[in-house]
Amino acid sequence: METRNSHGLDQFCASLDERTGLSIVDFAGVNQSTVSYVTNLEHRLYSDDFVYQLDECFGSGDAFFENQSDPKRVARFLESTAGCLNQQFDGALVWDGLQYLTQPLLESVIVRLHTVLRPGSYLLAVFSSNETSAEVPTYSYRIGDHRTLQLVPKGPRKAAQPFNNRSLEKLFHNFHSVKFFLTRDHLREVIVRR
Repeated sequence: METRNSHGLDQFCASLDERTGLSIVDFAGVNQSTVSYVTNLEHRLYSDDFVYQLDECFGSGDAFFENQSDPKRVARFLESTAGCLNQQFDGALVWDGLQYLTQPLLESVIVRLHTVLRPGSYLLAVFSSNETSAEVPTYSYRIGDHRTLQLVPKGPRKAAQPFNNRSLEKLFHNFHSVKFFLTRDHLREVIVRR
């Protein structure tokens, strides 16, 4: 497990300090560290393992990206992942899951996130900043404290496309603001305000 400071997490958590009783969705799956941190701030946490759901719906083999254009698989994925997105949220911890989505599915997920996040709420996502590598590292993310992330390596994985600051600004164009934090370990943290 790696531990590192996170400016994106620090800004996300600062938005949670203003009130109690907020609803937060975490796409890293359930882990005690994050559950304890969020619930100790007197907020509700909803969890789903976004990358696991991707593999369940689209397979983990060579046809993974091609399967993302199958309407039945897409509907199954959106229902299974967006099942917890049937209510309004005050924040979303998306982590690195978006970089494994092909363009049409990625746009559908972003629209859905925009719809379920309340105005003024924050979304935290992570993208590889290495635009030339065919594979990017995958992690399980856990919150240690308001500015400390614990990253559990899950091995390399092929990204659907490279992301740079300009492509991320275009991706989140319907949101109020997009801010980037580059790290020494080739990760780009993106904090987006609805």
